[in-house]
Amino acid sequence: MGGEGGGVLADWIVDLAEHSGYCAQTTSVPGVAQRTGATIYYVEIFPDALVRAAGKEPVLALMPVPGEVDIVIASELMEAGRAIQRGLVTPDRTALIASTHRVFSMTERTAADDGRVDAEKLLEACQAAAKKSLCRDFEALASKKRSVISAVLFGALAGAEVLPFSRAQFEEAIRRGGVGVESSLAAFAAGADSLRDPAAVVAEGPQASVRVGPRLQNLAARIYGEFPAAAHELLLTGIARLTDYQDERYAAEYLDRLQPVREIDQRYGSGEFELLREAGRYLALWMTYEDAIRVADLKTRRTRFERVTNEARAQAAQLVQIHEFLYPRVEELTDILPRALGRWLRETPFAHRLVAGMTERGRIVQTTSLLGFLQLYFIAGMRRGRRGSLRFAEEQKKISDWLSCVADLAKRDYLLALEVAQFPRILRGYGETYLRGRQSFDAMTAALPELAQKSDAPNRVRKLREAAQADESGQKLAAALHEVMA
Repeated sequence: MGGEGGGVLADWIVDLAEHSGYCAQTTSVPGVAQRTGATIYYVEIFPDALVRAAGKEPVLALMPVPGEVDIVIASELMEAGRAIQRGLVTPDRTALIASTHRVFSMTERTAADDGRVDAEKLLEACQAAAKKSLCRDFEALASKKRSVISAVLFGALAGAEVLPFSRAQFEEAIRRGGVGVESSLAAFAAGADSLRDPAAVVAEGPQASVRVGPRLQNLAARIYGEFPAAAHELLLTGIARLTDYQDERYAAEYLDRLQPVREIDQRYGSGEFELLREAGRYLALWMTYEDAIRVADLKTRRTRFERVTNEARAQAAQLVQIHEFLYPRVEELTDILPRALGRWLRETPFAHRLVAGMTERGRIVQTTSLLGFLQLYFIAGMRRGRRGSLRFAEEQKKISDWLSCVADLAKRDYLLALEVAQFPRILRGYGETYLRGRQSFDAMTAALPELAQKSDAPNRVRKLREAAQADESGQKLAAALHEVMA
């Protein structure tokens, strides 16, 4: 993909072959599969000795042919899946070298719900499709060596021992390149050494239990004492998120709101506390809704500057500048203002038009400059007054109504309550994305009284929720509403 050094990797392979008694050819075809487009680099090599014996030049192809590829190298797991889908990986001849990390595609990023492709299934497909499958998190190795993934993949190609060249010959190809030699050689060694155990497949280990700091020990003790073990990990994650978003008092309110749900679940549920866990999951997400304060807070954190610097692989002596492209709508400004002022600005036409005219073109803020940083730092500091903001009051009212609805339904139809507990899944993002989700949420909530009277209410409501998650425009939800209300 863009910025990963695919062209350099292809050039190294060609140089390696040509200096080892082979003729070689490389071609490239740009694509648009990922963030900046994934390019297919295709390399063919042919022994010079056979050329001399035949007395004629070989005809080398410009593109890979399904079923005729010996080695496939994928710099990201989805790209390995695409190669398999195209028939380029076959169990009779292909060695597949693939990085297991993910760079999510646009369809995964823009899905209304969790649109991620199952990485485990992709890994299973790699194992099944290839004659030799060598999957590792090569991106992690590249980051550790502060290099690009192409150098690690070149090392993996050497370690796989699927080409008739020695490790020393691979290293000489890097040295002949003359650019970033030392860092590339270190990354190359990491890639080659990672394949010493051919049976090993790097995968994420089991996640550690959630732990909270000293500030949250009292709330953690409350969770252990008042809530079932099945919900402990989720609730610990919730209080950490709520505290990071606002404060400890806000996290305590989160637990207060879940107490009635716990009691109802204990009485009407199966003992697995599924309703408590679903309500706890989406309550934590809803209570930490994204507003301008949250966005400014995240963009001015030290960890973000460190992450961007690491991703850019900037050296200690290099300067990194970060430019934020901000397009605040009037509604996003009224959301964070005190209730009275925000409501006045929202409902006063001339003031609304005036502010809209000032913000419609957006702004570019350089957060690595003092002025740009202070602008967002000031907005982030408004967190202390968030409780008095217009949107805070509106969201808390909506949340209370939703929780009351879930509790009331659970007494009559536990499965229906479980479906309604997942309604907030469609409330995501900010701006117009959030507004479309809110419209779908309100439409489903309005249909509940009538649907609750039907015998198969849980299934009908599930169809509504799935339709809303599948389409942000609301068209699928409208069609589903027409169907389930019939």
